[in-house]
Amino acid sequence: MNSRPCSCPCSREGVRFLAVFLSGRARKDRVLTVDRLNELLLMGALVLLIAVVAVRLASRSGLPSLLIYLGIGVVIGQDGLGVRFDNAELTQVLGYAALVVILAEGGLGTKWHEIRPVVPAAAVLATAGVAVSVGITAAAAHYLVNLDWRQSLIIGAVVSSTDAAAVFSVLRKVPLPPRLTGLLEAESGFNDAPVVILVVALSASGHAERWYALLGEIALELAIGAAIGLAIGFLGALAMKHVALPASGLYPIAVMAIMVLAYAAGALAHGSGFLAVYVASVILGNAKLPHRPATRGFADGLAWLAQIGLFVLLGLLVTPHDLAGDIWPAVIVGLVLTAVARPLSVLLSLAPFHMSWRDQVLLSWAGLRGAVPIVLATIPMVTGVSESRRIFNIVFVLAIVYTLIQGPTLPWLARRLRLGDPEAPTDLGIESAPLERLRGHLLSVSVPEESLMHGVEVGELRLPAGAAVTLVVRDGKSFVPAPTTVLQRGDELLVVATDPVRDATEARLRAIGHGGKLAQWLGAGGRPGGGPGGPRKAP
Repeated sequence: MNSRPCSCPCSREGVRFLAVFLSGRARKDRVLTVDRLNELLLMGALVLLIAVVAVRLASRSGLPSLLIYLGIGVVIGQDGLGVRFDNAELTQVLGYAALVVILAEGGLGTKWHEIRPVVPAAAVLATAGVAVSVGITAAAAHYLVNLDWRQSLIIGAVVSSTDAAAVFSVLRKVPLPPRLTGLLEAESGFNDAPVVILVVALSASGHAERWYALLGEIALELAIGAAIGLAIGFLGALAMKHVALPASGLYPIAVMAIMVLAYAAGALAHGSGFLAVYVASVILGNAKLPHRPATRGFADGLAWLAQIGLFVLLGLLVTPHDLAGDIWPAVIVGLVLTAVARPLSVLLSLAPFHMSWRDQVLLSWAGLRGAVPIVLATIPMVTGVSESRRIFNIVFVLAIVYTLIQGPTLPWLARRLRLGDPEAPTDLGIESAPLERLRGHLLSVSVPEESLMHGVEVGELRLPAGAAVTLVVRDGKSFVPAPTTVLQRGDELLVVATDPVRDATEARLRAIGHGGKLAQWLGAGGRPGGGPGGPRKAP
């Protein structure tokens, strides 16, 4: 191996090697050496750091972060620094891997008690609703944009799937009622599976001569994926509860491995791997696993990494100067999808569930697109469908334009429809770390600015027997509180709870955060009329 000083990653040589490496056209004189590896690592680290800073900028400006990631890819690409990347097959493979991680993280954060009442509605919206959306969008692409039926049906199928990453990230910042949050999260977790099956079938044959056979295949793959996800999820949760690992850092790795196993097993069994990984992750996320906060943090970090890498790669794949002729077709198809197809699919799918018109309006507008449609648009490119590059360009422009419109306006629409209460007390942030040998838990409780725990004395918390506030951190100083210590905004509490009263302690703390001193009268949830038995008087 020839040794030489590392060149700057932005030099022509480094950029040329990156282009060759990404495109998979390496020659003997372009093999991956240590020096080349150093260049790639430096470029990758710089891209990641820029993307992390972009998250902060996006949160301040309200601009969806995915657009910034895509922009980074475009800047590095052919029309920017000159990296030529056109490997659609590699993008599809890496995109699938990223979607597995994104779905796994979303499932871990999904609360079963919120989605359980709306699972039937989400399942109908993710299947029958998708079929309605595909039909209407395909008709618009055929008659308004003059695409043939094969291309139109592929576009209709590709853009009919909501993006899990976009939905999970946006909804958790919008104070919506649990029924809507649960329905949208469940739909985004479910609808990737049937859409992937449909896009693959249409890209392979172009049409379904026996549509009933295609529907049967979709139903079978969904059933297999759901069954495998349930089995691996329950078995994995059982194993994690009874296996004592030598280091706490191994628990998040083991949980992530179980979820990836669910995807691989589902796919190899000719089922839906995407549905399998989502179902398994929901089960694991709602099980009382050791080191749950660490697992969530690990999965969240991996999901961010997957999103950044995926969006940058998709930005590299697109050629900006080729998009000009497809902007208006994308706007027209997206307008029909957003203003006609999505609302009709919501209206028809949810008719048996008697949802209010306000809920249906919000659900219609919250059908966010993002990376998923762009990744799915690589499938016809890999299979050699005619005009596949145009399909990709239309989907790319559509995803950018309507994400830019829908994402920032969703909180405004929720306020206009009077769904949720933006002035409601902020929920408490509670993390727990199990004390295996003591059979207890440490609860770390943050008191946010809007919490009604402000002004409550420690003795007035009335925690269950077996739980106690052991430490308070205020203004950077910690002290052991007395029963008469008055809690303040910004306080950090350390609560020790025995295993039998851990859940009751967390419920009580959340009730105090919402109801303050009146939580005993307002019920278990700390809200007027809050428990199953209605308001109850303090003993």
